[in-house]
Amino acid sequence: MNNMEKSHHKVAAIGLGSMGYGIAQSALRGGHKVWGIDINVEQMQRFVDEGGESDELNNVFDQLDTVIVTVLNASQTEEVLFGANGIVSKLRVGAAVLSCATVPPEFAKEMAKRCAAFGVLYLDAPISGGSLKAANGALTIMAGGPPDAFAALRPVLDSIAETVFELGDTAGAGSAMKAVNQLLAGVHIATMAEAITFGMTQGVTPDKFIDVISKCAGTSWMLENRAPHIATGNYTPHSSVNIWPKDLGIVLDIAKSASFSAPMTAAAMQQFVAASGMGFGAEDDAAVAKVYARNAGLTLPGEDEKGGF
Repeated sequence: MNNMEKSHHKVAAIGLGSMGYGIAQSALRGGHKVWGIDINVEQMQRFVDEGGESDELNNVFDQLDTVIVTVLNASQTEEVLFGANGIVSKLRVGAAVLSCATVPPEFAKEMAKRCAAFGVLYLDAPISGGSLKAANGALTIMAGGPPDAFAALRPVLDSIAETVFELGDTAGAGSAMKAVNQLLAGVHIATMAEAITFGMTQGVTPDKFIDVISKCAGTSWMLENRAPHIATGNYTPHSSVNIWPKDLGIVLDIAKSASFSAPMTAAAMQQFVAASGMGFGAEDDAAVAKVYARNAGLTLPGEDEKGGF
C-alpha cells in the first residue's frame, strides 16, 4: 500500500450531533471518504450535500478502515458496536473503532476486549473542545489503546484533532482522564454561573463581570467561553445541560468505586439536574445560571421581567 492509500481512509462517522457532525466534516476535509450515519435523516442528507458518501453503508462495511462513534453515552456506544444491527461483526479484520463518547473506564476496557474477539482494533478516545473545535479539526483527544490502534487511526486522528494525548496502551486510560476533565469542566461551569449571578445581586452586570473577571485570577476557560452566552441571553446549545448529569454521574460512580469523596462534583451535578428539571436540558449548559437566577429572583439578559425567555 502506498502513502496516498495509507493516508485516505474509508470512514463511517456514526452520530452526527453537535460534536459528531464537526468530526465528520473534519475527516472529510482531511481527504477521507466519509459516510455520515445518524437517526436524523436530515442530518445525514445535509452531510451528503456537503460531500459525504451517498451510497448505502451496508454495501461497504467490509471495506471500511475506520468507524468513528460519537454518541451520547455507553449504552448507545454498545448498541452501535454490538446491538441488533451492531457494526463490529461486519467489519474486516484490522479495521479500527475510534470511540469518542464519555464512558466509564471499565466499559471502555470491555468494548476493547469484545472488539478484539472480531479482530477489530479499538481506541478509547474521548474528546474535548466543543462543537466549534470539532468543526475545525482542532479537538483534544485523550486516548488509550494498543500501539497498532494508534497507528491504524493516525490519518483520521490527524484530520480531526489538534492534540492527541497517548495515555497508555490499554483502553480505559483515555476515559479515566476524560472523567478528570469533566469533573473540572462541570464544576467550572456551575461555579461560573453561581459567580455571575452572585455578582448581579451586588450590582455587577454580566458584561462587567466578564470584562473584569476574565483578567483576574478567578477566571477559567469555561468562564471565558460560557459566560458570554449568559451576557447575550443566547443559549443555543454547543454543549447542552443534559450532558452534565450523565458525565458528572460517571465521575461520581468512579469516585465511589475508589472510595473517594467528591462533594464539589455532587453539588455541581445537582444544579445541572435542577436546570434539566426546569425545562432547560436541551439548552446550552450555561443555562444552569437560570437555576441561580430563579432562586434569587434575578432577571437574566434576554429574559423578560416575568422570568420568561
